[in-house]
Amino acid sequence: MATPVLNLNELRRGCAHCSLQQLCLPAGIGPDALKQLDSIVRRRRPVARGESLFRTGDALESVYVARDGAFKTIAISEDGEERVVGFHLPGELIGLDALGADRHRCDAIALTTANVCEVPFDQLADIASQVPGLQQQLLRVIGRSVGRDQDHLDMLVRRQASERIALFLHGLSERFRHIGQSGTQFRLPMSREDIAHFLGLALETVSRGFTRLQEDAVIAVDGRHVEILDIAELDRLAHHPEAPDARRRGTA
Repeated sequence: MATPVLNLNELRRGCAHCSLQQLCLPAGIGPDALKQLDSIVRRRRPVARGESLFRTGDALESVYVARDGAFKTIAISEDGEERVVGFHLPGELIGLDALGADRHRCDAIALTTANVCEVPFDQLADIASQVPGLQQQLLRVIGRSVGRDQDHLDMLVRRQASERIALFLHGLSERFRHIGQSGTQFRLPMSREDIAHFLGLALETVSRGFTRLQEDAVIAVDGRHVEILDIAELDRLAHHPEAPDARRRGTA
C-alpha cells in the first residue's frame, strides 16, 4: 500500500491561524514530524460565547488554540469578584497556566463563538522531545506567554491609568501583528468592562482613557473597532511617558 502523501500546502492553509503555525511551520519541521503533530490535533466543535473551555482545578489534559475567536482567562477572588488575568487571540495557545501544578489556575471563557483545536499535552510533549525544532519553538511560545504575564504585572504597577491603557493597546497591536493581522486596525474581542478588570481600573476610567487618546489623535474608536493613528505616540505613552510629546515639541 502506498504511503499517503502529506499535503503541506493544505496543512499550512488549514493552520494559517492555528497553533501549528506557531509551533511548527516557522520551525522548519519536516513532513514526517508535521504529520505526527497534525495526527494528534483534535478538531473540536465550536465553543459558544460565554462557554468555558476549562475551569479552575481541572487537570491539565490538553492545550488549546482558537482557530478563530478569542478567550479570556479569569480568576475569582474569595469575595466572588471576577479578575481577568489574560486574553487569548486566534493562534495563541491556551492552557499553559497549568504547566506548573498540572491543574488549571483559572477559567477560560469564550469572548466570541470560537472554533478550537485541542492538543493532548502528553502527546505533544512526546513529539516535541523527538523533534528538536518543535521543542525549541514550543519553548518560544511558552516564553511569549510568560512575557505576556510579565507585561500584565507591568501594567498593574503603573500608577497612571493612561499608562496602563496605552500599554494594553500597544501590546495588543503587537500581538495582532504577530498572528498575521493588522496591528493598526483591529476589533477588540473583549468588552471595556473586561479591559477594566484586566487593568485593575474602573470602567469609567477606561472609557475616559479611550476618549482622551481619541481626542489627542492617537487612536480612532468606533464601538469595538480601534485604529491606531500614531503608533509612535502610543509607544511613548506606554513605555516612556516622562518623555516630551514630539508632536507638541515640534509645534512649540
